Amino acid sequence: MGAQTGRHGRTGAFWAGQLPEALAAVGAPAQGLTGERATRLLAEHGPNRIALARRHGWRLLSSQFSSPIILILVAATVLSMIVGDLVDGVIILAIVAASGGLGYWQERAAGRAVDALQARVRVGVEVLRDGREVSVPVEEVVLGDLVVLRAGDVVPADCRLVDAQRLQVDQAALTGESFPVPKTTDPTPAEADLAGRTNALWMGTHVVSGTGRAVVMRTGRDTAFAEVAARVGTRATATGFQRGLTRFGLLLVRIMVVLLVGIAVANLLMGRPVIDSLLFSLALAVGVTPQMLPAIVAVSLSAGARAMAAHRVIVKRLEAIEDFGAMTVLLTDKTGTLTAGTVTLAAGLDVDGAPDPEVARLARLNAGLQQGFGNPMDAAIMSGQPPADPARRIAEVPYDFSRQRLSLLVDEGGTATLITKGSLASMLTVCTAARTGAGVRPLDAVRDRVERRFAELSGEGHRVLGLAVRALPGARTASVADEAEMTLVGLLTFQDPAKPDAAEAIDRLGTMGISVRLVTGDNRHSAAHVARQVGLAGEPMLGADIAACSDADLPGRVAGTTVFAEVDPVQKERVLTALRSGGAVVGFIGDGINDSPALHAADVGISVDTAVDVAKQAAAIVLLEKNLDVVADGVRLGRRTFTNTLKYIRVNTSASFGNVVSMSVATLLLPFLPLLPRQVLLLNFLSDIPYTTISTDHTDPEQLHRPRTVDVPAIRRFMLVYGSISIAVDLGALAVLHWWWHTPTDVFRSAWFIQFTATEIIVLMVLRTNRGFLRSRPSTPLLVTGALLVAVTVALPFGPLAAPLGLGRPPLPVLATLAALTVAYVAANELAKRFVPPDPLTAARPLSRRRR
Repeated sequence: MGAQTGRHGRTGAFWAGQLPEALAAVGAPAQGLTGERATRLLAEHGPNRIALARRHGWRLLSSQFSSPIILILVAATVLSMIVGDLVDGVIILAIVAASGGLGYWQERAAGRAVDALQARVRVGVEVLRDGREVSVPVEEVVLGDLVVLRAGDVVPADCRLVDAQRLQVDQAALTGESFPVPKTTDPTPAEADLAGRTNALWMGTHVVSGTGRAVVMRTGRDTAFAEVAARVGTRATATGFQRGLTRFGLLLVRIMVVLLVGIAVANLLMGRPVIDSLLFSLALAVGVTPQMLPAIVAVSLSAGARAMAAHRVIVKRLEAIEDFGAMTVLLTDKTGTLTAGTVTLAAGLDVDGAPDPEVARLARLNAGLQQGFGNPMDAAIMSGQPPADPARRIAEVPYDFSRQRLSLLVDEGGTATLITKGSLASMLTVCTAARTGAGVRPLDAVRDRVERRFAELSGEGHRVLGLAVRALPGARTASVADEAEMTLVGLLTFQDPAKPDAAEAIDRLGTMGISVRLVTGDNRHSAAHVARQVGLAGEPMLGADIAACSDADLPGRVAGTTVFAEVDPVQKERVLTALRSGGAVVGFIGDGINDSPALHAADVGISVDTAVDVAKQAAAIVLLEKNLDVVADGVRLGRRTFTNTLKYIRVNTSASFGNVVSMSVATLLLPFLPLLPRQVLLLNFLSDIPYTTISTDHTDPEQLHRPRTVDVPAIRRFMLVYGSISIAVDLGALAVLHWWWHTPTDVFRSAWFIQFTATEIIVLMVLRTNRGFLRSRPSTPLLVTGALLVAVTVALPFGPLAAPLGLGRPPLPVLATLAALTVAYVAANELAKRFVPPDPLTAARPLSRRRR
């Protein structure tokens, strides 16, 4: 898409100069693009995204063969073919191609399935097309689009403002600025730095308050966000699961280097051909490297994502599934999660607590005429009421989270009057008087009883807002400065009762090792009331307490706290960070504008499909229903995905380790290579096929009870214990075949090939569970593919491919011996399971359990 700007060409410093010039540079008409032109521009320049989310097509296919070991193996094979071993080389290349094709097919299918799921929660943006305001996915925004922005909207591209009404934008993701930045349409100098370009909006930022319209000047890889990301090498932070896999990979590399160098040297010292020795060592290297791991992980995660979608959980970033299952602490807001989520206006009261129709009328003017940001409180005020007369609206001072107030300047009988509502604490700071039954009195004379009434109402579970007025005769504009010397006229009380099943859902999560904590901006009384109703005990920790606590002391303070009240967005993020520093894997549920920082900082950011766009964009997981039971279902499925992925890692690693050590010893004991390179690669390919169905496998209930992490020492212990059993059986087979039956070389290789391949598949059924293998049924796809592969393996030496593969027909006594050794192998593994369980049920260290 560089052509659209010629590395910014005609849209260079689009923030400088007059607005008509900027619009002409991208051919943006005042009424917005037509749908036809937008479609043409999208086809010409491609989707509005920085980079492809995952590899596709030839990139995905080529990645299956990008391992250095595979490349060296292919090069050595080609060299072997050049010096005359054509048949052997063709067979090796065919097996390598088949193995890569299997991985490509699995990852491609998994990617398509996930793309279809994620399309259900794409973030949209309002644009003008064909003269109408329509919603389109962010990826379909094109150069010249006229974008309509309101509070909570993401900025979809780099834009030039056309008009703005008290627009404030959070640019922290791009510039690091701590506070929202006011935006205006005034031109800025071409040399202004990014933070100083106040008439420009940037991809990766979002609207905090106000409204505006802007024309798209740069999209996708031409945006400032893309440039910064490329310059600093920005990449997603690795999840706990990914870090565990990295440690596991380093373990394999160390083992592989030691064993394979030793094998190559031993073969050369024994006078075997150099190329044969090299190919044999490289084939073993391919075998000990779990090259199907990316495909297995992709298939497992996509299967988990599909299962979670069926339970109303959409996964936006697949790697989050594993951390979802590892979660030990869940921070949640109150509305819609612990409460019913249906806010209703209970009453409009005067300052003495008596119902007052005038308070309700003024509230309807404030809520019905505001245009900045739709919210549940305003919707509750207007529920069942006729819309306010738009002709009475003069100006608006939009809500923001620092003021916690919303003001409307309206025409009240010919007098411009400012009507303000907001949190009571905030309202009391801008009021000097109060309207009572006895007339208007100084606020200080009634402050104590207003605060007592507020505490009583909040303690009963009401959300309480204050309402105030100020006459501004002749005013045609309003600003924050006008919110002063106001008269408090009353209180608005709202109800949102606790969900009947919230306490049960919290208990369910508790039995799964997840501590639920309430974190809310609501006042301490309301938060404590809801917390008691759902079984979260303990005194709330307030935002002021968090602000006064140092970063070093905060982890100790939050560890045993289950309720946090009166917290702002920065304090939410501090609580989350403190919990993580104490060893917790933290999930955060949020759906508001101010939840974006915490959603980014959490191990698992969780939002809902009804959330504001910025929250949905920041989240890794989106719930189709805001309910803790839905979260519990998702966690269970995340743990199932994790458990099945670890089955592949454990069994494949121990089998590969056993095979390599067995063949290392065999090369020293036998006068010939125990298996040909083509046979080693075919063994590896065939044994991988059942693993492609591992994602469908059943899990035992006890495997889902606790948070899980990748425990590399446990994997190493499994590999050594069960790999050693494999080595003992392999060498027993070697002794019987070579010194008892005196089998010819091709029959020996055939028998060992059958024994290696069949026992790895059979032992998968045994070691997939801590239970006796007859007491834990594998899934049908896993059982069927395993049985078919065992049958194919036994049949290969008797078919037309036997000669090209170098396999001889083993006689019946040899097959009977292999069967007996397999039974002994299964019995030995079952016995070992009593002392070293295959799945140690490793738990992420819980920070603390919630107090009852």
